[in-house]
Amino acid sequence: MSGEGVLRRLRGLRRVVQPFWALKHVSFDVARGETVGIIGHNGAGKSTILKVLSRITAPTSGEITIRGRLAALIEVGSGFHPDLTGRENVFLSGSILGMRRGEIADKLERIVEFAGVRRFIDTPVKRYSSGMYLRLGFSISAHLEAEILLLDEVLAVGDAEFQRKCHERITELQRTGTTIVFISHDLRSVERVCTRAILMHRGELMFDGSPRQAAAEYARITHPHALPGALPRLPAAPHSAATILGVEFFDNNDRPVSTFRTGERMVTRIAYAASEPVSQVFFEVFFRRDDRVYCQLRTDADGQMVDIPAGAGYCEMVCDELGMQPGTYTVEAKIVRHEPAMDVAAAFDCAILQVQSGIFVHGDFYMPHQWRCVPTHSGQHAPAESVNGVLVHQSR
Repeated sequence: MSGEGVLRRLRGLRRVVQPFWALKHVSFDVARGETVGIIGHNGAGKSTILKVLSRITAPTSGEITIRGRLAALIEVGSGFHPDLTGRENVFLSGSILGMRRGEIADKLERIVEFAGVRRFIDTPVKRYSSGMYLRLGFSISAHLEAEILLLDEVLAVGDAEFQRKCHERITELQRTGTTIVFISHDLRSVERVCTRAILMHRGELMFDGSPRQAAAEYARITHPHALPGALPRLPAAPHSAATILGVEFFDNNDRPVSTFRTGERMVTRIAYAASEPVSQVFFEVFFRRDDRVYCQLRTDADGQMVDIPAGAGYCEMVCDELGMQPGTYTVEAKIVRHEPAMDVAAAFDCAILQVQSGIFVHGDFYMPHQWRCVPTHSGQHAPAESVNGVLVHQSR
């Protein structure tokens, strides 16, 4: 077959390529001083938004209006040259990010101190650990004097101590009125840092509102299997005098959130309203995952019943160390009369709890506990002393 014939056959095999819109019909405003999080699954369009806002990518259609000095950290450590020292890369990366040389020199000590790499600041960064590399990159961006700051997954940089410093720096920028837009898969950080959150799904804006509601909508989209049917219900009390208004979760600072890490302190509040006093009942809450009850907790664990006065109130459960595996859980709450057994009030799929990795869990759950080792000799307890929380035998 001639070359021309081969070309004709190849042309006949061409596929019709459909255009792909990374972003479609996306429109939103960010007010001065707001901290807005952008969440969504991989490929939802989050990073494309930041690239369009930072003018790395031009929009195919539509327009963007930015009022103020903008700085973007799309990739931590962008602009670093592996053969240059940390000090040299601070000047190089700072210049790329829009800082003047004199400004970089004035902030050099603070940047190095924040990153915790003082001993190695004159070492080529190719010899840095990945953590050191990322910490230095974030430290440079954290000291930009920008009115608008765009951040991509930077609060997951480094160890727990450095993440704490990152959060503190973000809080400082918020106090000075810096407008912040950042994307993250860490819903816990979004809820704690942001005043507003945008949920992206397949290139479209699905939700724009409170971070807690955005996290719940994200869970509904990404984990539909975690939203099964309700539990088998007991017969409802006729003309029930109480209603469950909802279930909320609070962190150690009494802030309403829906995302925790294994091992963190969590407070659960079941809000209710009673039109008249209700006696001899108990509260229970169910955490469900993968179409099964993962955990059930009740107020009558010690056999004590609860008497509810008329009016509104809440029943609070305090968990000093959350023991659940990472995952998405739906929540159901009930007020139950013990004798005869019947639901006084029930709320099904009334909340979503997101648990992220924290304390290592090998198995289904983490159980808060303490260890004590007491060696003995000839049946006698030997003297012991405490070392780092563990009792060990005192050698003689």
